[in-house]
Amino acid sequence: MHISAERIAQIEARRDEVQASMTRADLAADAFVKLSKEYAEIEPVANAARELRRLRQELAALETMTGGEEADPLMREMAQEEMQVLKSQLPAAERALALQLLPRDAADARPAMLEIRAGTGGDEAALFAGDLFRMYQRYADTQGWKLELMSANASEVGGFKEVVASVNGAGVFAKLKFESGVHRVQRVPATESGGRIHTSAATVAILPEPEEVDVQIADSDLKIDIYRASGAGGQHVNTTDSAVRITHLPTGIVVTQQDERSQHKNKAKAMQVLRARIYEAERERAHSEQAGARKAMVGSGDRSERIRTYNFPQGRVTDHRINLTLHRLPEILEGPGLSEVIDALIAEDEAARLAQLDGVN
Repeated sequence: MHISAERIAQIEARRDEVQASMTRADLAADAFVKLSKEYAEIEPVANAARELRRLRQELAALETMTGGEEADPLMREMAQEEMQVLKSQLPAAERALALQLLPRDAADARPAMLEIRAGTGGDEAALFAGDLFRMYQRYADTQGWKLELMSANASEVGGFKEVVASVNGAGVFAKLKFESGVHRVQRVPATESGGRIHTSAATVAILPEPEEVDVQIADSDLKIDIYRASGAGGQHVNTTDSAVRITHLPTGIVVTQQDERSQHKNKAKAMQVLRARIYEAERERAHSEQAGARKAMVGSGDRSERIRTYNFPQGRVTDHRINLTLHRLPEILEGPGLSEVIDALIAEDEAARLAQLDGVN
């Protein structure tokens, strides 16, 4: 897409305006915070705009140098060589600015709630849910993120029937949001004596975590039940009424939490999960109202959509949304290899949105 010189000037002028406003002596603290946030958002856009303007200006100057008959032949040759270099750099600079100008998902910078549930496949599905959880744990480590286990319903054979974790760090939701959906595994279970390949599945949901101010929850909208926890966890589990079940009456969302010994801690964790689920439900409602306005090629994020297959016999991982197949299953499940899949999904989404801006469908 072509970005006009006027648009570039507007971007740089706004950056300078915000920067100047931040230095005012009479600026109130809340106004400074607001301007700081805007400056942090506009600075990378302005930097991309400045680089594109620089390339265009240098190219124009060189074209002027080579245009006259009186130009020195040697200087003209050198200028033409430099022009070729600048022309080769222009598309990347224009794309970089176009990407910066794409509408941002307000949740991209948020931490995220990771929820994994075993689907079809019985014990094998639970084991696969455990594999996925470890994959995201290790990927989080490579990104410098902090992953905190919120709740887990372990399977007797290993893995999880359900596991929920909070992931904190820079740009967590932006990178993980395309992981929502059904993940399918094809492999020979350890319990299968005949060597037959089984297909199992687990569902992954990535929910942006809101601030408390983003989701207002009235006490009157909550039904809170306290009960005795059950399952593994030590002597206290069966002797203390510490487990918490919170029902959000307006939406019917139910969250249970029993992993902590303290009722207070269980309630705090349950409220954190509840806020994320209410926030996501509101986001989905808003997106459905804008149906067709933005439908990325990588899919809708619908949790019922089969998005990826992990085939152990062939050592491959296939993402069905972008027809990407990588024969690097071990590296992907170990975490670092997941970056290649996630980066490809983000690139495909960006390309689709750039094409929409260009009017190409």
